[in-house]
Amino acid sequence: MSSSRILPAASTAVTAPASVPRHVAVIMDGNGRWARARGKPVMAGHRAGADAVRRCVKAAILAGVRYLTLYAFSSENWQRTTEEVSDLTSLLRFYLRHKVAELHEQNVRLDFIGDLTRFDAGLRAEIERARNLTARNGRLTLILALSYGARNDMLAAAQRLAFAAARGEIDPAALGEQDFRAYLQTSAFPDPDLIVRTSGERRLSNFLLWESAYAELSFLDVMWPDFNETHFAALLADFAGRERRFGKRLQTDPTL
Repeated sequence: MSSSRILPAASTAVTAPASVPRHVAVIMDGNGRWARARGKPVMAGHRAGADAVRRCVKAAILAGVRYLTLYAFSSENWQRTTEEVSDLTSLLRFYLRHKVAELHEQNVRLDFIGDLTRFDAGLRAEIERARNLTARNGRLTLILALSYGARNDMLAAAQRLAFAAARGEIDPAALGEQDFRAYLQTSAFPDPDLIVRTSGERRLSNFLLWESAYAELSFLDVMWPDFNETHFAALLADFAGRERRFGKRLQTDPTL
């Protein structure tokens, strides 16, 4: 994977560069720690994190980012307490029911990746309603990763390829990377240019493992509920200063 660095919490306004990543993906981390540090229940952190999502979407739109993927609920999150899982799904249900109209007005398309079958029928209906309502929007595609795990997605893709090969529909010897990619849930979206994780943790936690091969990585030293437009602009400014080689040497490289 490409270079990574820890960024401090931004405190002053930063002007976003003219050149911005097409696709930004965010691991929204720190809700629980943010709440505990304030003597509040974890759910208060998740609610504050939902407000940070709105700020992040607004910043992405203003910057001209075309795709924004948010790691909202991992496949591993099902291992949390029944109460916290219930709180998280209830919060998701509320925002899908009451806030999607706001995204629609902003010309934002909403899509989803992950094992949605694990959610109840009512929540799946809300997800499908949101997807259908915003399907024709083109200003920004907001992708929510729900019950998502990259290893699960890659395993499912491999299984579908194996079944197709067994049926004689494909030649395993002729498979390329793009053939495999077509079986991933993310196949309709470009790979992320920039992956961000808040809270200072420095790992991907089973997020977009195939797609992140050449993503730039940034680890922001701020809890997700405190994330704002200034942090987003600082990330874009940092991204603009990086040299992306994709394994190649540039003609201007003095080591050539």
